[in-house]
Amino acid sequence: MMEELLQFFKDLKQNNNREWFNDNKERYLRVKGVYEDFVQKIIYGIVLFDSSITNVQVKDCVFRIYRDTRFAHDKTPYKTHSGAFIVKGGKTNPRGGYYVHIEPGASFFSGGIWCPSPAILKALRNDIYYNAEEFLEIMGNKDLTSHFIYDDEKLIKVPPPFPSDLPVSEWLKNKRFCPVSYVSDDFFKEKDVVEKSVERLKLLYPLNSFINHTVGSI
Repeated sequence: MMEELLQFFKDLKQNNNREWFNDNKERYLRVKGVYEDFVQKIIYGIVLFDSSITNVQVKDCVFRIYRDTRFAHDKTPYKTHSGAFIVKGGKTNPRGGYYVHIEPGASFFSGGIWCPSPAILKALRNDIYYNAEEFLEIMGNKDLTSHFIYDDEKLIKVPPPFPSDLPVSEWLKNKRFCPVSYVSDDFFKEKDVVEKSVERLKLLYPLNSFINHTVGSI
């Protein structure tokens, strides 16, 4: 069924217009259900290690397929991927969470915090500075670094008042904290894809716990 989802997005990419989408609306609703069922199963798995996700609903996590083109150079009306941010309170909550992105040739898992407010980012930098050893242990965990890469947007210099000569100083430049783990289309053909997805996302739990301790204290 996941192959059908990937194929739909391949076809949509070649026919990203309202006429084609309306002609294939039933097909879209079918693959939308496939993705939502996949996300629901992942939520059930995450709850086993992160109790904050217990009451999270799929409808509050999955992003719409419709693009906001008002200020975009690209005026194609539909996204050619499915995305869901699994977090307490739903996808607009400022807490750290778990992201599932399915797109032909560009699928990935991610998490942490994508676009923190200035107040949250300031608090995070303070907590990273004062809990440097703990944070470095989290981000340097071999299981995490063997599956995830760090490619977050950074400042050129360490922001004041933090020193620039500490092991944690480089992390203080970050504007967001979102490790990414890319997977191939074949990943979703495996029978135990849900279990493997949950196992991958579980690696982000220590980072989310760190972030959410900060967010909860503001």
